[in-house]
Formats: sequence, structure tokens, C-alpha cells
Amino acid sequence: MGGSAYGVRLGSLLDSLVVKDFVGLEDQIIESIHYDSRSVKPGGLFVAIQGLRADGHTYIDDAIKKGAVAVVTEKACSGPKLANVVQVENTRRALAAISSAFYGDPSSELFVIGITGTNGKTTTAHLVEAILNAGRLNVGVIGTINYRFGGQTFASPVTTPESLDLMRILRQMADSGVTHVVLEVSSHALDLDRVASCMFDVGVFTNLSRDHLDYHGDMETYWQCKKRLCLGCLESGPEQAQVAAVINWDDIKGKELASEVSVRCLRVGFSEGCHVRVENIHVTIGGTSGRVETPEGSFDFTSSLVGRYNVYNILAATGVATAMGLPVAVIKKGIENLQGVPGRLEPVANKLGLSVFVDYAHTPDALQNVLTALKGLTPGRLITIFGCGGDRDRDKRPMMGAAAGRLSDLSVLTSDNPRTEAPEAILSEIMAGTAAVRERRYEPQELVKGFDMPGYSIEPDRRHAIALGLGTARSGDTILIAGKGHETCQIIGGTTIPFDDRTEARRALGLMIDD
Repeated sequence: MGGSAYGVRLGSLLDSLVVKDFVGLEDQIIESIHYDSRSVKPGGLFVAIQGLRADGHTYIDDAIKKGAVAVVTEKACSGPKLANVVQVENTRRALAAISSAFYGDPSSELFVIGITGTNGKTTTAHLVEAILNAGRLNVGVIGTINYRFGGQTFASPVTTPESLDLMRILRQMADSGVTHVVLEVSSHALDLDRVASCMFDVGVFTNLSRDHLDYHGDMETYWQCKKRLCLGCLESGPEQAQVAAVINWDDIKGKELASEVSVRCLRVGFSEGCHVRVENIHVTIGGTSGRVETPEGSFDFTSSLVGRYNVYNILAATGVATAMGLPVAVIKKGIENLQGVPGRLEPVANKLGLSVFVDYAHTPDALQNVLTALKGLTPGRLITIFGCGGDRDRDKRPMMGAAAGRLSDLSVLTSDNPRTEAPEAILSEIMAGTAAVRERRYEPQELVKGFDMPGYSIEPDRRHAIALGLGTARSGDTILIAGKGHETCQIIGGTTIPFDDRTEARRALGLMIDD
């Protein structure tokens, strides 16, 4: 992870920090940066950060034994004899600043577009990428599904990487010829200063609804984190006059945010008063069409994306392109070039006359939006198969159960990623919401013969639940498998097993076809 073949002077890295205390030599050469003591290499600098489960300060001695020649800490430390010790107020911010300096401030060489909000980040990122590609720009993307550039794709364990990893990726992108980067920015990343030293040119706010309250505690704290992209990151850059915020003005929090930003602001939405708005929308089970109006002109579009909520993602991406000054013909081409997003209402082809979709919806708002869209487009019945993740916000479980029960003809409640919780306990909390709006409960064995009235069923095994839901369907029905989307594994206890809803749906459909 070296910034160069020859390393970087410790003193030059300290220039990016507010140092409380320093013991050591500024001429010490730093060969690599680390925040995990297990990865430390000889000649490395170890930054001790407070993690969600462990405190890096307890691993300082381990880092030095592995060859760290410098340590950054929040706590007063006399320091082992072999290490240079730097004390700062906040090691997370220090990690971001040091990482940026170590890799030569890569974000300053790139046009960086940050996208935040509860829902829609990934789809908006794909749309922006498609538009920029249509404009023949060299694009890199860092997001929930993966990070990719130059024809290469890499696994992405979190939506927004830790600051050290982010700067390393940005440096790789810049060195490979990437000029524009689309970066999904999570609330965790904003709260944990992962993007603290990243220079943004455009910031996007999609919407705000309930999510991650297991981490943030309450909606106000969550909202204050989300605001930081447009109110902090955008406003602190060296080229503030050129940056822009693209904000969903139909969202109540979007209106609040738009009134607070000091940078150029483009309001997007269906409402009068939006700079980028839409009319003549027509939605089918196969896609969406309409007309988008921008300050630079209007265009008609046809998109493979389904649902009114996806129109907001199209408007957000159009807002980004408008802020950049791209021609409307390029915007139209990019929107129409995008053929879909992995795990976002991703269709599963079959010969049974069924409309089968896999979607990442894992919040009450996202699930309601997807189900509302599908319900209005389904000639037959709507069947939903979903669960809620373990070790996460418990209060959203009955809310999601109620949404599925209210909008579906049949809800099959199952496991998502139960993690360390008992699946039955999670299902009980989901069922509380479903049973409040749907009285009829079907036992799994009853559904072998189908169902004659709206209701719900419980099947903890997700593979069996998918087969069960698909097995009850008949031609004209729509089946939504929600919660995991693009994910290719399931976390049960401390074990991660291969599991892909799309694969399981195809397997179940294949068995049905064979029958």
C-alpha cells in the first residue's frame, strides 16, 4: 500500500494534521499506512482507531512488533523506543488526512461525485456512470455492489471504504486514466470520517427514511450524518464556487437541506420549482418512459427501470449531468443505455408467465415503494418473499411486515441474514406487523395447493421460502424476492454461506418447468 516506491517522509504527512504532541524524527520514511495491526509491514505507520468492536490503541505494541516505525494515537503515550509517536485529537480524521497525503491527494486530480441518501444510491450511481460513459468520459465507480474502473471489477465489502482504502483506490483510478469518480457515500462513512479528506465536486441527496438506527440511535442523528455531504464535504473544498448539490426537492428533508446549502443547488423532483423535473410518465412492468425538463432543454426517454421511485433516480442522475454541463442528448443516451442494476428489481426470466424480481429493498420505505410500483402493474396476484437482517434495527421489522402484508396477496416471511440472532425471534417481530393487517396465516404445507385469499406464511429456510412462494404462483402473478438483492452470501451465526436469491429463484423455476 505504499504511496511511492521510495516512501514518504513522516514530516510531510504530519503537515496535513493538527498535532497535539510528537516524539520522534520527521525524516523517518514511511513505506505504508495501516489501521489494522494484522496488516502492518516493516516501515509502516500504524493509526490506532476506535472500531465498532475493538480499540486499535490496544494493538499498538503488536503493530510495532510487526515493524511499524510510527504510531498515530489519540491517547498520551510515551511511546516504545523504536516508534515515532504522534498524538492527535481524532485518529479517524488523521487517518483520512494522512492517507490522502500519502497517496498524493488523488481526489484533487479527479472529478468526484458523491451520492448519499437512504435509498437509490446504487441505481443513481449506475445511471450517472452510464451518462458519463455516453459522454465518453473515463469513469470509476465505488459503491455497494463493487468498485470498478478500466474494465476491472473488485469486491466491495462496504458501501464506502475506510479512508485509507478509499485513497488507495482513488490513486489507482487516477493513475489508470480515470477522470470522473462516482462514489456512494453511506451515513457510516460520513460519521466515521471515511470521506473527511475527499474533495467532492458534486454531491447528491436522494431521500431520507428509516435505516441504520441500530447504529445511529434515532432519526435526527441519522439525518445530521446524511447532511454532512452537502453541508460539510462540498463546502470545504478549494473550488467551492464550482461545486454543486443535487437535491431531491420532493423529499421533506431535501427541502430542508436545499435551504441550508451555500453552494450551487439544483432541485430535482416532480414538483413545480424544481430545476430538473419530469412529466408524461408512463410505467409498465417492462420499464418507464417520460419527458425530462432541464434548464438546458428537454428530452424524451425510455428506461428499463421500473417504478415511480426510479424516476427520482433518473432525475438525480440528470441533475448531476446538468450540473456538469453535459448535453441533453448525452443524458438521454446514458439513461437509455442502462439495461438494469444488479439486485435492483432485477428480473428472473422464465417461461411460466410469471414476473419474478429480486430486489435489495431492506427498509420499510424501500419495500413499500417497490411493492406499490409492482402492485399497480400486476395483472394477477403479488407474492412477496422477504426477511429482516439480524443484529440490526429491530423496530423496522413489524413496519416491513405490515407493508408486505398490506400490499401483497401473499407474504412469505423468511430469514435474511440472521447473523447472531435466532431466525424465529426475528420472524416473530416481522409477523407482528403482518398479522396486524392480514388475518389469514397459511402453513407451508397448505400452500402446496395454492391460496384462495390474501394472507401470509412463515418459512425460516430462505431456499425453501423462495421455492414455496414461486410454487404458489400462477401465470400473470408477480413475485418479489426482497432484502438481499445483489448479495451472494447469507450470514447465519458466525458462518457465511454462498446464497444468491437470483440463483435460488432460477433453481426453483427450473424445477417447476421440469415438472
